[in-house]
Amino acid sequence: MDINTIDGFQGQERDVVYISLVRSNAKCEIGFLTDYRRMNVAMTRARKLLVIVGDSGTVGADLFYQALLEYCETHGGYQTAWEYMMK
Repeated sequence: MDINTIDGFQGQERDVVYISLVRSNAKCEIGFLTDYRRMNVAMTRARKLLVIVGDSGTVGADLFYQALLEYCETHGGYQTAWEYMMK
């Protein structure tokens, strides 16, 4: 297993990639996550499985991430932490 930054994986691929969006706040400020080119690099490193973990309430206020969330929901790839807490 390798752990690295987006820049550290540029030009490489892995079978499974986990991405942590690391932003959660009441103001829905996402800081460096607005660099969509870097997110594109991160999301395209996965060959078989891409797992993105984050606060959908915070990142979903941004149009780019809102579209990503909608895509994941439409294709059955969206799960909330609440689903795991209710088990």
